[in-house]
Amino acid sequence: MPVSSKRRLVADALRDAIATGRYAAGQRLPGEHVLAERYAVSRGTVRAALADLADEEVIATHGGIGSVVTFDGAALDPRSGWARSIAASGVEVAVRVLRIARVTDVVTAAEHGLPDADLVAVDRVRHVVGGPDVSLERSLVPRYGRLDRAVEEGLVDDSLTATIAEAGLVPARAEQWIDLRPLGEEEAALLHRRVGEPFLHSRRVSRTADGGFVEAVDSLLDPERFRIHMHFGSAR
Repeated sequence: MPVSSKRRLVADALRDAIATGRYAAGQRLPGEHVLAERYAVSRGTVRAALADLADEEVIATHGGIGSVVTFDGAALDPRSGWARSIAASGVEVAVRVLRIARVTDVVTAAEHGLPDADLVAVDRVRHVVGGPDVSLERSLVPRYGRLDRAVEEGLVDDSLTATIAEAGLVPARAEQWIDLRPLGEEEAALLHRRVGEPFLHSRRVSRTADGGFVEAVDSLLDPERFRIHMHFGSAR
C-alpha cells in the first residue's frame, strides 16, 4: 500500500476515534511509537497523519502555531492538493500548466540547504471555470522518480500533489512566508490582470518527516479569494 494511503488510513482511524469519543476533548493521543505499532506503519507516516489532523483542526499541538491558506473561507490542504480542497467548497477551478522543465537553481539549493541544485520546475495558473485567474504558482521539486519523468510524461492526473505522492514523498512539515506585493509585467500578463495590482505572495517549503526536501513553491494569490488563517493550539 502506498505511504500516502497508509497516512490517510491512520488519519481516518484517529478522526473516527475522536468523533466517537474514544479520545475526549483535552485528552492526549498516544505517542507516535504506540500509534505506529498499533497501525503497523512507520513513525513518519503517523507524524504525517497527525499533521493532516492538525491542519483540519481536529487536533492541536501543544503551544503550536500554524497557518492555513483558505479559498472563499474553505481551508486548503497542500497535502491533498488545493484543487481538491477548492472543489470541495463547491467552486470549480481548473489549472493551466505553463512549464514543466528540468532546471539548475543554485540559489534555491543554497537557500534551503539542498545537496543538489538540479530540480524540476512546475509553473501553473489556477482559474475559476468561467471566471478570472486567481493564482500563479511556481514550484521546484526534486529530480526524483515520477517527478523527474513528469517532464516527458506530464503530471499525474494534472496534479503536482498527486505526482509528489506517486514519487513516494510525503510532506510532513513546512515553513511559509506571506507578504503583499504588486504584480510585475510578466505576472500580470500571465494572470490577465493589471500591472501593479496587489496580490498575496506566499513562499512555502515542505519537507518529509526526516527533513528531506519535497517542494519549494512561490505563489501569487488573488486576495479577493484567498486568505491566510492563523491558528494557535493547545494539547488534545
